[in-house]
Amino acid sequence: MGLFSKISNVFSRKAKPDWDELEELLISSDIGVRLAMKIIEDLQTLGRQVSADDVIDECRKVVLARLPESTPPLPAPSDNGPRVILVVGVNGTGKTTSCAKLGHFLRNQGHSVTLAAADTFRAAAVEQLEAWCQRLDLPLVKGAPNADPSSVCFDAYRSAAAANSDYLICDTAGRLHNRHNLMAELDKIRRTLGKTDESAPHEVLLVVDATTGGNAVQQAREFHKATQLTGLIVTKLDGSGKGGVVVAVQEELSIPTRFLGTGELAENFKPFAASDFVEELL
Repeated sequence: MGLFSKISNVFSRKAKPDWDELEELLISSDIGVRLAMKIIEDLQTLGRQVSADDVIDECRKVVLARLPESTPPLPAPSDNGPRVILVVGVNGTGKTTSCAKLGHFLRNQGHSVTLAAADTFRAAAVEQLEAWCQRLDLPLVKGAPNADPSSVCFDAYRSAAAANSDYLICDTAGRLHNRHNLMAELDKIRRTLGKTDESAPHEVLLVVDATTGGNAVQQAREFHKATQLTGLIVTKLDGSGKGGVVVAVQEELSIPTRFLGTGELAENFKPFAASDFVEELL
């Protein structure tokens, strides 16, 4: 159940819910304490008993004011080599699946794509991405078990360049955001890619699971420190009712959500649009 449905449900049970209950409801949607308090303060200034429509309208106004209306475009294909998209995140967020879905999306937009299985420390991740690529007919570069992830990305870049691919998507190892050595490895991957193209990677997308709420915001903070993020891929939005993480990360870190994962199929993946997000997911 999304936030707007929950608000309507509260008002259906009580003609006049108290402010603390409304504030708790807003905070539990993961939009963040600051925005929740802003909404409550604005409603209190109305000086009258508020309705469910009042609360929903105020939420819509506050959220839309803080989100970019459309997804920033991915870097355009270049004659100087593939545009490199580094995909990062902790295990269990849907990172590897999101790489395959992103490749499928880009190909459906008329682009050529190569994927790199650089999560070499987890054999299941390589097998998972390989299965997706076979199903979607996407080219994949992988290394030997436990190969250096940087070397896999380097080889994948050369392969993508030789094939004239527009984009190279690198699936990196899932890592805990508080493990310094694993975060440092991301910097090594960036440096290695920089040897092939000094502007690479051109995008660094963090995959977060909407159902983890505030923990997803903390992940964004730590990954942003370790490697400058350019956007989010938010997954598991099909049944969580926790889409507020999109708002919280944008408000605190100014990191836009670029894509949404809303189901298991390759097609359940789309660019972020603020108005659609507010109406469909909140």
